[in-house]
Amino acid sequence: MQSKLTNLREIRNNPENPRYIRDEKFEQLVKSLKEFPEMIHVRPLIVNQKMQALGGNMRLKAMLEAGWTECPVVQVDWSEEKQREFIIKDNLGFGEWDWDMLANEWNSVELEEWGFDTWQNIDDIETSDEFTLPDGDKEPFQQMTFTLADEQAEQIKNKIADIKQTEEYKYTETMGNENSNGNALYLIAMQWAEQRR
Repeated sequence: MQSKLTNLREIRNNPENPRYIRDEKFEQLVKSLKEFPEMIHVRPLIVNQKMQALGGNMRLKAMLEAGWTECPVVQVDWSEEKQREFIIKDNLGFGEWDWDMLANEWNSVELEEWGFDTWQNIDDIETSDEFTLPDGDKEPFQQMTFTLADEQAEQIKNKIADIKQTEEYKYTETMGNENSNGNALYLIAMQWAEQRR
C-alpha cells in the first residue's frame, strides 16, 4: 500500500483508540518528531475511508502540536471488525527487551530522551540470566510485575534507593536472593508490616 501526503486537518482522531500518552511522554514524542521528522515517512498514519486514524493517533496529536500541516497516510478499506482488530494489534507490545544488550550497548540517557519506559536508570538495572525466571521454574524464587502510575513508580524507586543506604539493609535476610532491588522491596514491606502491628 502506498502512502500519500495528506493535510493533517483532514484526519480525525479515533475516539475508540484504547491507547493514550501522558504529558511527559507526549512532550518526548513531539520532541522526537521535531528532531527526527524522517521517521514519519517510514511509519505513516493508517486511516480508514472516513479519514479516521486507526494507527498513529498519538503521532497525529504530536504532529499537530509540533505545527506540522501534512504527513504521509495509508488509507485502508477494511470492515469494522478488521479495523477494531487492527487498533488493538497495532498497539500490542510483542516480544521482550534484552536487558543485558540495552544495559551494555545503549546509552541510558539517550534511551530515556527517546521515550524508552524505564522506572530506573538502565545502567542500574540488575541483569542476569540467573533471575529471568523463565516459566517461573527457578524455585524458590518468583518474579512479580506491577503496573504503577509514574509518580508511584518514582516514589518506590526513591524508597528502594533510600533503604539501600541503611545499616539494616546490609543485614537483611535475603533467603538466597541476589537481586538487591527485590531484597530492598522486601525490607520495605517488612518495615511497613511491623509499623502496622
